[in-house]
Amino acid sequence: MTGPREPTVVGVANFNAAEDAAALRAAMKGFGTDEQAIIDILTTRSNAQRQEISKAFTREYGRDLIEDLKSELGGHFEDVIVALMLPPEEYLCKELNKCMEGLGTDESVLIEILCTRTKKEIADIVQAYERLYDRPLAEHMCSETSGDFRRLLTLIVTGARDEEAGVDPARAAECAQQLYDAGEAKWGTDEEVFNKILAHESFAQLRLIFEEYKNIAGRTIEQAIKSEVDGELKDAYSAIVECVESSAAWFAGRLRHAMQGLGTDDTTLIRIIVSRSEIDLQAIKREYERIYDKTLESEIRQGETSGDYKRALVALLGPA
Repeated sequence: MTGPREPTVVGVANFNAAEDAAALRAAMKGFGTDEQAIIDILTTRSNAQRQEISKAFTREYGRDLIEDLKSELGGHFEDVIVALMLPPEEYLCKELNKCMEGLGTDESVLIEILCTRTKKEIADIVQAYERLYDRPLAEHMCSETSGDFRRLLTLIVTGARDEEAGVDPARAAECAQQLYDAGEAKWGTDEEVFNKILAHESFAQLRLIFEEYKNIAGRTIEQAIKSEVDGELKDAYSAIVECVESSAAWFAGRLRHAMQGLGTDDTTLIRIIVSRSEIDLQAIKREYERIYDKTLESEIRQGETSGDYKRALVALLGPA
């Protein structure tokens, strides 16, 4: 998670918000909408630049750019474009809220967003959530989840992870022993110990802990988790462990899963591609091809989705 940033979207150099706003207005005015113009502009600007365009649009035309886009576009194409226009933390808050509202909760979305982010990203999400929904994220989440899974997510959301401490090999060996004693070495697993270590330690420190664990247990922490824990708690632990190894590979797996089987999980596809485009989408593309022997672009183009929507997602992938 602390690898070098490998974005596919970096914004444009000679940026002019007023010009872009005028071009978008022209693309939506009159008869029919110029979808390609909208894609060309919004998939190549950084999120900070899109926020400037939005302000310029309101200033020049007295209109709300997102509302105008929504009235012109539809389906998943509209979803991608609106996702691009929201500040990143607001977009993720919207996704978190959506996965908890109504009947049942989609735990996989909670895991994807909360178990893979840095402490700073989590703090931004927590702040934005309360502003947008007038209730703390932790409180909403606690009402929708239970048991050790709830306890783990609560630790993460309250900013328990220590990213300032640096790495300490001696402490890593101690934590590895604690994990071993709490899991494989006893009947039943002591999830409290797992929660504490997986939610508190920095990703760099966890990497050391997992190496030590292998020395002690003779097998990887992933193998232990798969045999000791089940349900969404297993998925959450696995997400943390895999992101410590390589978050790009973990996201590649999630994208693969979204495109396999009956019908595409478009919401997940959009969320990962949009939210990682300025972080590590380049690395995710590379891992996807390495693991599945197919390019992410070819997989998206093959899916049973419509033209504009696909073009927008492919544009966000950047040059092949």
